[in-house]
Amino acid sequence: MAEEVEREHRSKLTEAKGLVRRHFQEIWNDRRLDACDELMADDFFEHAPAPFSQTPPGRVHGPSAMRGTVAWLTGQFPDLRMDVEALIAEDDVVAARVVARGTFLGQTAGGPPPTGRSFEARQTHWFRVAGGQLVEHWATRDDLTTMIQTGIVRPPAGGPPA
Repeated sequence: MAEEVEREHRSKLTEAKGLVRRHFQEIWNDRRLDACDELMADDFFEHAPAPFSQTPPGRVHGPSAMRGTVAWLTGQFPDLRMDVEALIAEDDVVAARVVARGTFLGQTAGGPPPTGRSFEARQTHWFRVAGGQLVEHWATRDDLTTMIQTGIVRPPAGGPPA
């Protein structure tokens, strides 16, 4: 009996990690935005809005919000990729270590002009899974590294003290 429960638990964790892997591969890398409807819950809680967003964290329509985020970022970085380096799951939460890469080729309204420079930055994304969909998201992104590498901001002269 205990082995069966353990096997079922491992199976659920594997399925949850598969959803997160599909999120990055299908939505971000393959640009299959129809996958948003399958993977993202309609009632979704976003704790990590886009940089400089005027929208506070909160409840959003998951598929629509994801399509908007993809459009906004790929408008600036048309070759954007998010490759999963590692996934860890516990209970109903999956953590992903991701490396994001892209080239700043497009401008958004009010944003800086494109520089043609590329970036590579690490991120962590945490998702809560329920009912076979992603229902909640947190992220820690290295946006400063991205902005320095793409020339949006300049690092301070001289660097840190030795």
